[in-house]
Amino acid sequence: MSSLPDTNIATPSDLDQALALAGPDMEEVNRFIRQRLKSEVVLVNQISEYIIQAGGKRLRPVIHLLSARSCGVEGSDPVKLAAVIEFIHTATLLHDDVVDESDRRRGRKTAHTIWGNAASVLVGDFLYSRSFQMMVELDRMAVMKILADTTNTIAEGEVMQLMHLGNAQLSEAEYRQVIHHKTACLFSAACRLGAVLADADEATEKAMENFGTNLGLAFQVADDLLDYADSGVDPGKNLGDDLAEGKVTLPLIIALQRCDSADKAFLESCVAARGAGDLDRVQSILQATGALEETGRQADALVEKALEALAELPTCPPTGALATLARYSVNRKT
Repeated sequence: MSSLPDTNIATPSDLDQALALAGPDMEEVNRFIRQRLKSEVVLVNQISEYIIQAGGKRLRPVIHLLSARSCGVEGSDPVKLAAVIEFIHTATLLHDDVVDESDRRRGRKTAHTIWGNAASVLVGDFLYSRSFQMMVELDRMAVMKILADTTNTIAEGEVMQLMHLGNAQLSEAEYRQVIHHKTACLFSAACRLGAVLADADEATEKAMENFGTNLGLAFQVADDLLDYADSGVDPGKNLGDDLAEGKVTLPLIIALQRCDSADKAFLESCVAARGAGDLDRVQSILQATGALEETGRQADALVEKALEALAELPTCPPTGALATLARYSVNRKT
């Protein structure tokens, strides 16, 4: 992917610095998560602990914390809300893996392959309900409304994706709608809520919302690119998993628009057969049509839009860290 233009926002030099800025808050978030995961039901504890231990960079709570701090919020409310956001995200992972029949997540077996589909879905429900208990404790109607709307939108996105499985005629507009609902809306809410906690003005809240939306879109487009482009690093899933699940994502949409009739028929047959074909040939078609390059270009363009939104915010270390995380979203290998 192409490098992004310089901005007038002072940013930490690399991802580690950006994450380190949120480090003390994230230590509190992790402690809070472990406190609120506890249940009298042993299986709930086992599965919740397993999925939380899988780790990852926890970008959604991190960007919430940085957004709140960049808007001048002090105190523990951002820590509590970051934990809520992570619980919501974790619940969606448990449900996603069951629906997608995925056997790996972040390089480990998915929960449903160990404990079964029913247990995974029900523990996902527990995490959703626990997240709403926690957000009620903040006693902020605006927070509850945003997250209630967001969880509803995520559920709609999951249904949209299910409806479009095996649909080789999926348009770019339909694809954007799916990834907005499934992924970008939670990024958007995480950033917007930082401004809400600060009682920021409407312009600041909108800028945070726009930053999060475009960051989330860029993150998902880059993730869909990784499914076909071998980065040389274990991404925690297998190349071609999206195709094997019948998901038509941006690289495939672009290739279907650009390839000749023979290759189009081949790709359509792969979609219909859920990837039961020659992955090497699929990757060759994506490469030959420039679909991978175009997907990367679109991810870069979304990050540029995210950075434009940040230009409306105060120049400070947390804002700079958000810019670094935006760049990371398209340059990551996993």
